[in-house]
Amino acid sequence: MTAPEPREAASSLQLCRIMRPDDANIMGNVHGGTILKMIEEAGCIIGTRHCNTLNGDRCMAALARVEKTEFLCPVFIGEVAHVTAEITHTSQHSLEVQVNVMAENILTGTKKLANKAALWYVPCSLKNVDKIMEVPPIKYASAEQAEEGRKRYEIQKTERLETKTRIKEVVSPPSHPERHTVGFSQSSLIHLVGPSDCTLHDCVHGGVTMKLMDEVAGIVAARHCNTNIVTASVDAINFHRKIKKGCVVTVTGRLTFVSNKSMEIEVIVDASPLMEEDKGKYQAVSAFFTFISLDKYNRAVPVPPLKIEGEEEQRSFEEGNARYLHNKAKRLAAKESLQ
Repeated sequence: MTAPEPREAASSLQLCRIMRPDDANIMGNVHGGTILKMIEEAGCIIGTRHCNTLNGDRCMAALARVEKTEFLCPVFIGEVAHVTAEITHTSQHSLEVQVNVMAENILTGTKKLANKAALWYVPCSLKNVDKIMEVPPIKYASAEQAEEGRKRYEIQKTERLETKTRIKEVVSPPSHPERHTVGFSQSSLIHLVGPSDCTLHDCVHGGVTMKLMDEVAGIVAARHCNTNIVTASVDAINFHRKIKKGCVVTVTGRLTFVSNKSMEIEVIVDASPLMEEDKGKYQAVSAFFTFISLDKYNRAVPVPPLKIEGEEEQRSFEEGNARYLHNKAKRLAAKESLQ
C-alpha cells in the first residue's frame, strides 16, 4: 500500500454552535466545561489535520496541556459560540494551538469575547498510541514570533514535568464535616469511560475529561456558597497519563483557597482499568479551577470564608493565596499595558 499524498497544511479553523439548555446550569449560564470541551475539539481537529499533512503513519493529536484559561464573560442559552483555533507554534513533537471563543446574541447581532485559551498537543500514531510522530513545521511571520513561541514551549515543558512529579493523594472528607470547611464541600464523580468518550485510539477526549472536572469543581463551589456560580478561570491543566476505554475515572474536587469573591478548587482525576485491576489506580489529570459567586443579576458577590482545619489545609491555603496574588498582579500588569 502506498502512503497517502501530502496535503496542504491548515493553520486556522472556525467552528460554531448554538448553546442549548443541556449546555447550561439551572441559572442559564453555559457550563465552563462545555466551553472547554468545544475549545479542545477545535484544537484536536486543527492539530490532527496539520499533523497528517506529511507522508507516513496517520496520527491523531492528543491533548497534553492547557495553559491558564480565563473566562472573560458568561455565555447564555440561545447564544452562538464561535470558536476560532490557530496553530501558533510547532516543535519537533508538539504543537501549540491558540483558541478564541466569541459569544453572539443572534437576536441583536452583538458579539463578545468569552474565552481565550492555549493548548499543547502531541501527535500519536494510529498504529501505536505510544509512538509520537513528528510535527510539520509552520511558517512564522517573523523571527521574533518564532522565538516567542519557542520560549512558551520551553516554559510549558518545564512546568508540565514539574507538575507530573507532584502527585497528590486524594484525602477522604470527615463523616460529619462542619459547614464552610474543606470537607463539607469536597465532591467526587465516578464515570465509566465508554466508546462515546474516546478518540480513534480508544483514549478519552481531553475535552470530555475537562468537562467532568468543571462539573465537579462547580458542585464544590455551589456547596460552599449556596448561590449561582460560574467558572472564572482554570490554571494549567496537565494530562499526565492517557485514560483508556473501560477505565473507571474518579474526579475529585476540593477547596484550597477562598478570597473575598473567588474560590480555588483543586481537581484531581484518578483512573483505574475496570477489567485489569492488577494494573492499579493512577493519577491522570490535575488542575486548579477558580469560580465566582453571582447574584440574580449576574454580579459577583462575597464568598463565605473557608474554615481551615489542620496543617495540610493551611499549607494548601497559603499556596492558593500565592497563586491568587500572582494572577492578580499579572491581570493588573496586562491592564496597564493596554492603557
